[in-house]
Amino acid sequence: MEDIEDLLAGGVGGAPPGFRLPLNAVGINPKTNKSKRISSKPDQITASNRDSLAPPSMKIPGTQTIYIKTFGCSHNQSDSEYMAGQLSAFGYALTEVPEEADLWLINTCTVKSPSQSAMSTLITRGRSGKKPLVIAGCVPQGSRDLKELEGVSVVGVQQIDRVVEIVEETLKGHEVRLLTRKTLPALDLPKVRRNNFIEILPINVGCLGACTYCKTKHARGHLGSYTVDSLVERVRTVISEGVKEIWLSSEDTGAYGRDIGVNLPILLNAIVKELPSDQSTMLRIGMTNPPFILEHLKEIAAVLRHPCVYTFLHVPVQSGSDSVLTAMNREYTASEFRTVVDTLTELVPGMQIATDIICGFPGETDEDFSQTVELIKDYKFPQVHISQFYPRPGTPAAKMKKVQSKIVKQRSRELTSVFEAFAPYTGMECREERIWITEVATDGIHLVGHTKGYVQVLVTGPESMLGTSAMARITSVGRWSVFGEVIETFSSANRETKSREETKLPCSSNVSTCETCTCSAESCGEERSGEACNISGNISGQDDNKGKSKKEEKEVQEVVVPGSSVANWGFIDKALVCGVFVSSVTILVLLISIACRVLLR
Repeated sequence: MEDIEDLLAGGVGGAPPGFRLPLNAVGINPKTNKSKRISSKPDQITASNRDSLAPPSMKIPGTQTIYIKTFGCSHNQSDSEYMAGQLSAFGYALTEVPEEADLWLINTCTVKSPSQSAMSTLITRGRSGKKPLVIAGCVPQGSRDLKELEGVSVVGVQQIDRVVEIVEETLKGHEVRLLTRKTLPALDLPKVRRNNFIEILPINVGCLGACTYCKTKHARGHLGSYTVDSLVERVRTVISEGVKEIWLSSEDTGAYGRDIGVNLPILLNAIVKELPSDQSTMLRIGMTNPPFILEHLKEIAAVLRHPCVYTFLHVPVQSGSDSVLTAMNREYTASEFRTVVDTLTELVPGMQIATDIICGFPGETDEDFSQTVELIKDYKFPQVHISQFYPRPGTPAAKMKKVQSKIVKQRSRELTSVFEAFAPYTGMECREERIWITEVATDGIHLVGHTKGYVQVLVTGPESMLGTSAMARITSVGRWSVFGEVIETFSSANRETKSREETKLPCSSNVSTCETCTCSAESCGEERSGEACNISGNISGQDDNKGKSKKEEKEVQEVVVPGSSVANWGFIDKALVCGVFVSSVTILVLLISIACRVLLR
């Protein structure tokens, strides 16, 4: 079966966002007998009645209910949110209860065998329930001929802007396929976020690597970057919509822009200029492989030090052995990975780095594995994602001689034991940290906040605190997160900042507002020159004003002096004063006139 393509008369880019193709604009060739199917032309939709599934829906398009299930990375989650947004914009209802849905949309992941197995199980369950199925994501894009995809509709990773058409035709009983890559989907498509306060922003698709074990490259393809201007515009939009965290997502953030003549530091510097100075919206930089950030470490460190950027980075190493890294075709050495970690740790206070390890890659010896263990012990990373090697069909590594399964499992258990013995958050007790609260914990009791180092802090409080920032005192620490109590919130920070900017308060060595005042950095005192100042002081709780009481800080922040100088009055202030003066004179004249009339009688 061929892929379906656009047939809009005179158009080459397909339906614009939010436009539903009329039925006569696409070619549909229904076939009731699978054995007699004839492949259509490449620029046509081919479709067939699916005898094994539910009969064609007689409901009006846009009135049905859709269940969306997402597997895999944050990029996949963003794709699902875009597809949900388009479906919702056309009237479809969304549900988290599969049995209530008229159609299932399954967004798949091909990184590991378990996630693909879960997809297969869900497809089987959907077939049993006579549910029309649309399969999206990396599995159909990277494995078009997979047996599990027979008889279901599929949509590729770069054709998510056509999901409404796919769903409508599938509900009519047709099987459709849309996999051919074209231009990148627009960033301004309708979107239904899983978390209203978190925007997952894809900055590019694909990568420049050729890792021997990776199936994702088959699906996402070569590097394709969005322009800096389009990403900055998207950042402006989501901030205006109330988003409090922006996650930059891609298959390799560090490779951004190399296909369009820019680089990651250029993008990051453009984005941070758009972030509110009151730190109400934070930026999280996504996963980046070592090769493409080595030449930009100082520039990236400078961005990570920015008050509105989490000092956290996910840098997968995969192995501590150079021979294994060579077999993986990772294009860096263990020493170069150490350079990345050492440099960022040195240049960025409170830097937190997460990494990934694959245990039992083909050819991995005991010595290779011991080098990996040594690397993890040396740095005691707070987060390590440990995976056993899974051969992915069609990859070079799948043809390599495998390590015995029992050895792979043993190594995975050993490394997990080493990692779980770390206590990365010891010493945080009683410390005061600024946190950004964005979600409810899985226990349904706590709210989840993150420090600037992206350490997870669990606090209690009403759900109205979601989307706010607060100062929290750490009360206890666990292996995976810490617990705290909120001692002060910053929900009114935007209003206070605006007041300070309008009145243009002079700088003082006792006020940490260098970003919002009009004086130069030098006038803030030599101790602060060159540092990134912020409204609420140093996020780690180690600011120069730590000895000052909270009450004194609030008095300084909330002072408003609109009458301190007539020269500083705005047009409205002057107009109001003039109005009051004229009114007073008019009243006085009237009173004198009335008095004169009374006396003359």
